[in-house]
Amino acid sequence: MLHRVEDDRNGRPEQRPRAHLELSHRPRRNRKSEWARRLVRENVLTTDDLIWPMFLVEGSGRRDAIASMPGVDRFSVDEAVRAAVRARELDIPAIALFPNTAPTLRDAIGSEALNDQNLVCQACRAIKAEVPDLGIVADAALDPYTSHGHDGIMHGEEILNDATVDLLVAQAINQARSGADIIAPSDMMDGRVAAIRAGLDAEGFDDVQIMSYAAKYASAFYGPFRDAIGTSTTLIGDKRTYQMDSANSDEAMREVAHDLAEGADMIMVKPGMPYLDIVQRVKAEFSVPTFAYQVSGEYAMIAGAARNGWIDGPRAMMESLIAFKRAGADGILTYFALEAAERLRAG
Repeated sequence: MLHRVEDDRNGRPEQRPRAHLELSHRPRRNRKSEWARRLVRENVLTTDDLIWPMFLVEGSGRRDAIASMPGVDRFSVDEAVRAAVRARELDIPAIALFPNTAPTLRDAIGSEALNDQNLVCQACRAIKAEVPDLGIVADAALDPYTSHGHDGIMHGEEILNDATVDLLVAQAINQARSGADIIAPSDMMDGRVAAIRAGLDAEGFDDVQIMSYAAKYASAFYGPFRDAIGTSTTLIGDKRTYQMDSANSDEAMREVAHDLAEGADMIMVKPGMPYLDIVQRVKAEFSVPTFAYQVSGEYAMIAGAARNGWIDGPRAMMESLIAFKRAGADGILTYFALEAAERLRAG
C-alpha cells in the first residue's frame, strides 16, 4: 500500500511505501515503456506462425464476399493465385485450400474429391506454377464434395469408417499429385493417418507431410465455414459420432498419440480459442509441432464486433493470435493471416 506524502519537483504526487511494506520488487518497472515491454516479452508472434485458409469457387475473376465472415472472400482460381502471391510477399509460409463445390458436382460418396480437375487440384497447380516456394495445405475430407455434407460415406444414418478411409487415401494422392505439400485429414475417421501415409509413400510422395486434425471437436463455431463451402444447407444431422465431445480432454491426448504413432508429422487442434487448454496439453505432453485453427466462428465474432464498433478490431485480432502462442501453438490457421501479416510488417 502507498500513501501520498508531498508533490515532487515536477508537481506529481510523490508516493512512498508505508514503513511495514518492502517494495524492492516492482513488476511495473518492466512495463514502463514499449521498449522495456519488448525486452521482457515471453511470446512473440511473427509471420512464420501464420497459415492462411482460402476458399475457392468456380469461374474466373471472382472474389465473392462471405456474409457470415466479414472481410473474407471466396476466390476463383486465378484470383487465388493473385492472393497467394500477396501472401508470399508478406512472408506467410503457407496457405490452406477449401473448395465451394458446385451442387451439381456433389454426390453421396464425394467422388469429385478424386477428380484431378477439381477446384483444389486446379488451384494447387496454378499456385505452384506462380509461387513454388509457398506451402500448400490440402484438406483431406469429403464434406465439401458430398450431397449430405458429411465427412464420410453414409449408410442410412451411419458414417462408414473404413470405406471412407479408402476414399481419403485416393483423395490425398490426388492432391499430392497436384502439388500439395501438406495433407491435412480433417475427417476424424479412425486409422486414416496410417492409411494416408502408406498410400502416399507407395506413390512416391514420402516427402509430403501430414498435418492431422487429431483433436477436432464437434463445435458450434463452424457455422460460417459451412456457409463458405456451401454445406450449411446440405448437412444432414450432425457430426457428433466422429468429431469429439467438447467435454473431453484426455480423449484428445489419446487421439493425438494414435495419429503420431500412425505417422502424423504435425498435430492440429480445432477449434482454437475455446480449446487452448488442449493446445497446451498437446504441446506439453508430446513436444511435437502443434497447430491450432482459429475457426470461422471465432473469426466472425471478432470481425463482426469490430465492424459494429464494439471492440478494437486490430487489437482484439492480435491479442487472440498471441493467445495461441502463449498456449504453446507453433502455428495458427487464421482468416486474419493477411491482415495480421500486414500489421506485423508495419511494426
